[in-house]
Amino acid sequence: MNQPNPEHTHWQQVYRQLHAHPELSGQEHATARLVADELRAMPGWEVTPGVGGTGVVGVLHGGPGPVVWLRADMDALPVQEQTDLDYASRNPGVMHACGHDVHVTALLAACAELAAGPALPGTVVAIFQPAEETGAGAQGMLNDGLLDRFPAPRIVLGQHVGPMPAGLAVTRGGVLMAASDSIRVLLTGSGGHGSMPHAAVNPLVMAASLVLRLQALAAQQSSLPNSPILTPGALHVGTRPNIIAESAELLLTLRTFSPTTRRRMLDAIERVTAAEAEAAGAPQPAKVEFYDAFPVTVNTPEDTDRLIATLTAGGVPTLPLTNPLTGSEDFGLFGTAAGCPSVFWHIGGVDPARFTEADQQLMLTEHTLPERFPANHSPRFAPDPEHTLPPAIRAMVTAARSELVAGAA
Repeated sequence: MNQPNPEHTHWQQVYRQLHAHPELSGQEHATARLVADELRAMPGWEVTPGVGGTGVVGVLHGGPGPVVWLRADMDALPVQEQTDLDYASRNPGVMHACGHDVHVTALLAACAELAAGPALPGTVVAIFQPAEETGAGAQGMLNDGLLDRFPAPRIVLGQHVGPMPAGLAVTRGGVLMAASDSIRVLLTGSGGHGSMPHAAVNPLVMAASLVLRLQALAAQQSSLPNSPILTPGALHVGTRPNIIAESAELLLTLRTFSPTTRRRMLDAIERVTAAEAEAAGAPQPAKVEFYDAFPVTVNTPEDTDRLIATLTAGGVPTLPLTNPLTGSEDFGLFGTAAGCPSVFWHIGGVDPARFTEADQQLMLTEHTLPERFPANHSPRFAPDPEHTLPPAIRAMVTAARSELVAGAA
């Protein structure tokens, strides 16, 4: 009978520990301690905690040669888990609904393999980043002197798990992921009794009308290549059916693929919102706040082409995407700040046996996933660690070694 691989078992346990104890952005204290302790147990890694808040940086020096940065994000989301896993979140209202527990575990395991394997022709810097979900983590680490305190990179690499077949990766050169802006709109009305709407200015009606106008605004852009996406996510207003509230708060997310489109949409949102409040006779102008901004994620084309070939040859088939993805990341800030190339890819997190031929055809022809597989940020999102971690680890190790060799050539 085959004995279980102790290393495989260990990383499965680490993953379950992380999944069961998720922490929100900027609060990743236990996660950071686990990461630092794991790195310190490996030969050769120099470990620095507390970078940019709860970030952890490990440095593994090899021989003279290039420097490769490997990045994983650590934070979880304010989501109540609904997976029924035996290692489901123990923290009420907090969940690893975006797979950052996979990212951390895969990078830790890759660090162990890189330390135990043949001597490296260069240096690897492992970056465990906090607060990706708020867009503050990468910039926070950079503001804390990341580039001054650690060896500067020749290239920055990162990966993200998603509801695709495990063992498969996708990416593209150029724009890979959208820019993102969170938007808070505060509409001020004039409260009153529900039986006397003529004596009040109802912010709920204002908000309802504004949502429709903003959706129409986004629809007008649909003929553009890589058109912007504007989605309302929350509306907070009122307490009882017979009370007209004083104010309403509307939260939206905007995704764009170019600075020009982003600026045009932000200006239009302010203009339409101001007009809606004025048309309703609001006693105060509407307030619009833009926050949690993420830049467009751009992969260096030639490095991406090389990485696609490298990962595929290394046992992780990697397909080029036709169009950018509509999700967002702050990963690109590292390469931009360092003035070096960067490549990001997405890797599958679902047991491949669950995908039928029809599912695969849907993915190939329409570039979409079957609805029965919960997407990232769903309370039912649950990567299969047995199938997901081995190729995710392999991808990181293969990419790191290949880029060190390429940089030394």
